[in-house]
Amino acid sequence: MTNPIRVGVQLWPGGTPDYQTWRAAVITAEELGADAIFGYDHFHKPFAIPSEDGLPQLLPEQPDVNNFEAWTALASWGEITHRAEIGLLVTGIGYRNPELLADMARTVDHISGGRLILGLGSGWYEKDYTEYGYDYGTVKTRMDLFEESLPRLEQRLERLVPPPVHHIPILIGGMGVRRTLPIVAKHADIWHTFASVDEYRRKNAILRDLVAEAGRDEKQIERAVHWTGRDNADAFLREGVTLFTTEIHPTDQGYDFSELKDMIAWRDQSR
Repeated sequence: MTNPIRVGVQLWPGGTPDYQTWRAAVITAEELGADAIFGYDHFHKPFAIPSEDGLPQLLPEQPDVNNFEAWTALASWGEITHRAEIGLLVTGIGYRNPELLADMARTVDHISGGRLILGLGSGWYEKDYTEYGYDYGTVKTRMDLFEESLPRLEQRLERLVPPPVHHIPILIGGMGVRRTLPIVAKHADIWHTFASVDEYRRKNAILRDLVAEAGRDEKQIERAVHWTGRDNADAFLREGVTLFTTEIHPTDQGYDFSELKDMIAWRDQSR
């Protein structure tokens, strides 16, 4: 294990009573000891439940509730936090020109003093696309755009003046063998999954082979998973996972940090 054990939390803005409650939750998460704090890149809150394949299954009704745009908020997080890494799980590549996104990331990296994690994905929530005038396309066209955009983004990061404060780690999530894992092998610094231990083990073996084919050292890619309890966390730890994330959905009363507190206690005991 070359990376320290870290705990991250994704704080959903969708359904928050107001912006101030979401902002206060970010500050609280850092004060509690979270190593990374994430938002999401949705223009509307997705109402979904997990399905058997780990992908979100949308509910029939998708009402409009309080929500806030991700990257403008992320810039403010760089000012109101001081230690935790910050980012999005994950940025939809189709919503912004990749060169512009690289510049935005570089700027937030400077605002935060070098604490940005650049989470990237192909996008999936149709309402975000249709309501804001983007072409939803198909899974294939969205993955094609994702794959085509990554080299452009990386090249722009190398050309910006001034450059980022640090090497901005690119986080990519997913377990698809045909498209996602080859992209992870070529471009990711962090691989994030929602998986059982057995499924993770199978896909991690495939990823190792793909990383070797891409001419990279697989130790360059940190492994990250969604938290599913202490017993699973211990098993994931033995498989080389070092970043564990949870998500907190707000209620009318705000954010419940009980699971994050448990994760932090487990992290401190495991180090």
